[in-house]
Amino acid sequence: MIASNNPHFYSELPVNTISISDLVADKSLFSEVPEDWHVLIADIKNSTQAIKKGKHNEVNLVATGSIIAVLNIVYPEKIKVPFFFGGDGATILVPSKHLESAMSALEKHRKNTLENFGFELKVGHISVAEIYKEKIELIIAKAEINDVFNIPVILGNGLQYAENLIKNEDPLKKGNFQKDEFPLNLKGMQCKWDKIKPPEETQEVVSLIVTGCGDQDPSKIFSEVLKAIDEIYGSAKRRKPITIKRLRLKASFKKINSEMRAKLGRFDGFYLLKNLVKTNFGKFYLKNSKAGKRYLQKLVELTDTLTIDGRINTVIIGTSEQRISLISFLDHLERSKKIKYGLHVSQESVMSCYVRDMGTNEHIHFVDGADGGYTRAANSLKKKASLTK
Repeated sequence: MIASNNPHFYSELPVNTISISDLVADKSLFSEVPEDWHVLIADIKNSTQAIKKGKHNEVNLVATGSIIAVLNIVYPEKIKVPFFFGGDGATILVPSKHLESAMSALEKHRKNTLENFGFELKVGHISVAEIYKEKIELIIAKAEINDVFNIPVILGNGLQYAENLIKNEDPLKKGNFQKDEFPLNLKGMQCKWDKIKPPEETQEVVSLIVTGCGDQDPSKIFSEVLKAIDEIYGSAKRRKPITIKRLRLKASFKKINSEMRAKLGRFDGFYLLKNLVKTNFGKFYLKNSKAGKRYLQKLVELTDTLTIDGRINTVIIGTSEQRISLISFLDHLERSKKIKYGLHVSQESVMSCYVRDMGTNEHIHFVDGADGGYTRAANSLKKKASLTK
């Protein structure tokens, strides 16, 4: 096990250019996360009820903010960390030197979320060393998605173990981190895009979560699932729910107000007015300037639609016939007790963003089904798990 004191561990990992389906099948390409790193968890309690009340945009925004709060802590030191968006929560791995400041940022975000949205955001952490003491696997690799975007890939149940501890409110894992004197920094967070329809009228948005069963090593099975998705839906580019022609900025009061309260924790008339103007100008800028068109192209390329955090989490578009074929394949694996899965179908997707610099590749865009796709898929998965206990 790696016990190195290296905050640049993740930055220094090689980027694998083979297909992700081949990558997850070859564990020799993965590295153990250092023992002195920590897993941070943020999870919205009762997110299903919030989504049923039509608050899925706010749920996604708070989950995105959890990631941004931590990224803005490590960014000044040019440290890159792996993170995973889950629709109603997030997981981030950080080196020990940033644990205190990162947890302080999450604590501020938790308090702000409760005051401005009424959501109870559970936050907590566990060291990787503690996960290894339980004989639980946690290995990581980097996968190239395209020329400008790569993602972390996790195998093992380490992150799910951490998530379950935090959700079950283990007091030892919540920590006692006090807020420091620095204000919550969610600079770069944006949520001004309208709901996004698939490119074709006959297409739908599928939010899918696949997990392994029992103590079986799921890497080979995950490889089969990813290959089946490729065969049924086509390449990652073809099944991506975000396309330039469907992107529309929407300067509604509700959207800007939510963004404002997440970032500032209060109403600010100047912020509201400035962003109304910027959004309306942005509609012209993005569609009519060369720089704007380049940004839209990069936005599509830098959209996060696949997360492998010990599970497969993905948002894809296709026809109902393709979905039926996928379900048939997954049902076969589930009957064979090789996987369990949850799936939800939406007619649109939603996107929240982290933009440090529009002119570079320093932005990333998180996608979910428009009516809480990941959360509803997770609920479907939980129901299956409860029936087999």
